[in-house]
Amino acid sequence: MERSSILEQVASYYGDCVRQHGATPRGVDWNSQESQELRFHELLRILPASATDYSILDYGCGYGALIDMLVGRGQSFRYLGFDVSHEMIARARRQHRRADCTFGTDLGALGVVDYAVASGVLNVKLDVPLDAWRDHVAGVLGDLDRASRKAFAFNALTKYSDADRMVEQLFYADPCEYFDYCKRKFSPHVALLHDYGLFEFTILVRKGGR
Repeated sequence: MERSSILEQVASYYGDCVRQHGATPRGVDWNSQESQELRFHELLRILPASATDYSILDYGCGYGALIDMLVGRGQSFRYLGFDVSHEMIARARRQHRRADCTFGTDLGALGVVDYAVASGVLNVKLDVPLDAWRDHVAGVLGDLDRASRKAFAFNALTKYSDADRMVEQLFYADPCEYFDYCKRKFSPHVALLHDYGLFEFTILVRKGGR
């Protein structure tokens, strides 16, 4: 299955979500603002405590909810938001009219940043065959690596979720497999976070130990 076809399905799915629920956590298929913010908190562990004047890519940015958390850190930053859904990008631009924020559907045009994060983009596989979705996941991780100079982070649903709560259209990843994949493929400096109360995990990949 071509990756372009997968991206079209994903864009259609999330476009429907945001049209139905607006610029809210439900609009990006999260069940609460609290869980959305917890995911952001774990992903932003990729930033050093002293980070300032940095650039960050939000891969699968939705309506740009991560921006509010970045602003709350009190640091100067340049934010680039990428999403395959044109509807999401339109909402993000309306929500965040800031000079330090840029949004687009063309990842290559956004350029390379210091840090890249991706929240939830690996989860909703719809009816895409598992092997094709796993190839897509590898493509996303490659995108994050190429787009970042210093580090990147992503999350995924875990295969250790309760069996009776698993949903057919979602992708449940093996955290050990992706920890090993990132160690071998991208950097020896990888952290796996699997202890924050959600049925998922976060992986941080630091380049050169930074």
